Amino acid sequence: MLERIREGSQGFWAKAILGLVILTFALAGVGSYLNAKTDVPVATVNGDDISQSSLENAYQNERARMENQYGEAFANLMADTEYMKTFKRGLLDRLIADKLVEQTAADLGMRVSDAQVKDALLAMPEFQVGGIFNNDRYQAILRQAGMQPQDFRERIRLDMTRQQLVSALLGSEFSLDSEVELVYALQQQQRDISYVMIFAKQFLDSVAVSEEDVSNYYQSNISNFDTEERVSLRYLELKVEDLMAGIDVSEQEINDAYQANMEQYRTAAERRASHILIEFGDDEQKAREQAEEVLKRAKSGEDFAALAKEFSADDFSAENGGDLDWFGRDVMDPAFEEATFALTQEGDISDVVESSFGLHIIKLTGVKAEEVQPLDAVKDEIVAQVKRDKAQAEFYQLHQQVAEMAFEQPDNLEDVAGLLGKEIQTSDMFSRAEAQGVFAGNQVLNVAFSDELIEEGVNSEVIDVTPDHLIVMRVAEHQPQRTRPLAEVSEEILAQLKADKAQSAAKQWADEVVSLSTSGEDIQSKLDEKALVWASEANQVRYGSLLPAAVVEQAFKLGMDAKMAAVNTADGNVAIVRLDAIHQAAKAEEAMLAGLEQRLTSGRSQQLYVDFIEALKEKADIEIHAVQ
Repeated sequence: MLERIREGSQGFWAKAILGLVILTFALAGVGSYLNAKTDVPVATVNGDDISQSSLENAYQNERARMENQYGEAFANLMADTEYMKTFKRGLLDRLIADKLVEQTAADLGMRVSDAQVKDALLAMPEFQVGGIFNNDRYQAILRQAGMQPQDFRERIRLDMTRQQLVSALLGSEFSLDSEVELVYALQQQQRDISYVMIFAKQFLDSVAVSEEDVSNYYQSNISNFDTEERVSLRYLELKVEDLMAGIDVSEQEINDAYQANMEQYRTAAERRASHILIEFGDDEQKAREQAEEVLKRAKSGEDFAALAKEFSADDFSAENGGDLDWFGRDVMDPAFEEATFALTQEGDISDVVESSFGLHIIKLTGVKAEEVQPLDAVKDEIVAQVKRDKAQAEFYQLHQQVAEMAFEQPDNLEDVAGLLGKEIQTSDMFSRAEAQGVFAGNQVLNVAFSDELIEEGVNSEVIDVTPDHLIVMRVAEHQPQRTRPLAEVSEEILAQLKADKAQSAAKQWADEVVSLSTSGEDIQSKLDEKALVWASEANQVRYGSLLPAAVVEQAFKLGMDAKMAAVNTADGNVAIVRLDAIHQAAKAEEAMLAGLEQRLTSGRSQQLYVDFIEALKEKADIEIHAVQ
């Protein structure tokens, strides 16, 4: 709490530096700075190692972020070994990129000043309480991690140096005003169009598909006719919640739980204090004399806040008159804390107190006595918790019994059902891709489709879907993966080939119509042959139209010198698209152009960074070791 960490400038550069460090904190979090240790390398970049712990810290932080963002969907992916290997390798690639940038910044002689490091520390949310830097929290986190402030600042300095290069690189990109205006004009342009849909079914009678066509298509696309393996499962599942309804809680249990968890309902005593710190410096005796003099002035009635601003070496608290806000036990330096809690009345001032930081004069400015919530106020909460605890204990006991019974009676689930008092459920047939609900996770799927359950016909082991949810199952029916024979799929292929050829015939006919129009001939009679009528749409936009995507895309490819074209649509039909008019975009507001310019430049900057890293990798000596 008492280290001098705020010196030098604030303002623009503090904000700029904060922006620079955000990218790295998003990947690794403050934990990677606090917990790094020397261990075996997972990669070596130009002779510099990337440690296993660095990768693990990055993995744990990114995993927590992904779980928070995607929840159960990401938890299911984590059960896939191959996916997690790819996930970790992606993180390693990012760490390699960071190392390459770090080395390049060092080669270029880039540096970060002490003032910039301290401004960044003050802005870090990990060390803030209520949006304001809190010295106590800063010291507590570092003390818990076993790290000295100087070591932590050097880690931050290294990261900021790396980000300095990234900022310089990304800041070199720009977009010309003419480019921005052109992109805006193209994006906001509107067009009047007409189109006519030519349905492929009108040409079905004109196409023929031979047996040889069917056979050739089958052989060329045989993998498309592979079926997925499918199973139907008989299963039992149990959740802790299933057990809670039948659990009673006695008054004695409620009281025992209250007494056992008294600390949970106790608000510890707190103190609020202000202090003046006199550092020892080079002359300890002089420091002690100064502390005694300041103490004398404080006890004589001089304004304590003014004395703190004038004499305290703790710059951060000195700006607030020495105020350290509220704190409890085991937060401050032991000597400082003991002296503060020894004061009893607001306004009391201690004698000079010596700590590892220097000499302190402490003024007590607030007292919060210990408070304990009465049993009646927390009874409902205790009942719910006792019920859950008892249900959890019963769940664990049943978990063991289910595991033993399912193993000892591997040919059926009836005994397990009797133990749980539940009926055995049976699922519909499903493949891996079709799995839903409790079966959707890879953990369950890997067991459901395992050789043991399918070939040996035994019960599974107990699967912990979550710590409070188990399932045990066996295969009721199994359909192996197979390639459907030609005889089985010939009708399907025939229909597909006829549809494809019908669309091709429709496209050929539409191209002929377009060619006639381009030659200056009247095409209305051709359209009448198919009973086709133009549909007109005014003021169509490039993005967000309700028309078929192929029609809109083609409409914005046409020019006034080539006003008509035919295009295949995604539904297997064909459209003839005609451009009737072009409406230029209205003049853009400056704010809109500024936003577009920012997006264009950002996109270019991102691509520039990717290209920069690839260029560094090509010239670097990178050795990848085993990624665990």
